[in-house]
Amino acid sequence: MGASTSGRAAMVKFLKQGKVVILLNGRYAGKKGVIVKTFDDGIDGRKYGHCIVAGIAREPLKVKKSMSEKKVEKRSRVKPFIKMVNFNHLMPTRYSVEVDFKPLAITPEVVANDAKRTEARKAVKKLFQERYTAGKNRWFFSKLRF
Repeated sequence: MGASTSGRAAMVKFLKQGKVVILLNGRYAGKKGVIVKTFDDGIDGRKYGHCIVAGIAREPLKVKKSMSEKKVEKRSRVKPFIKMVNFNHLMPTRYSVEVDFKPLAITPEVVANDAKRTEARKAVKKLFQERYTAGKNRWFFSKLRF
């Protein structure tokens, strides 16, 4: 066939922080998300490869020039979610978003705790809202048509 390398070939890690993915299972199936942190070898409670995903539960709606400022503001809102997801339930895309999630300090403990998750979700909402109003990553904020 061809020259084979000794042993197993090294796996290329393409599910990295900032990669845009589409969720395939669960409540947010078909929604876009960004990988916040990956756990390739798993952790105590989850012995499989998984990651924390921050995504868009509800995309902003279209706006027109004729709409009032109040209506435009209301239609431009982004509703985010934060979730731990198995790698098998993600479909990576060719897109990536350059968002720095490090200051938010989103960890598995934050995702497990309701109060902390709510605070993290508010911080992610602020981050996503800023990017949307700045006009960056337009594809990420558009509804997935399928």
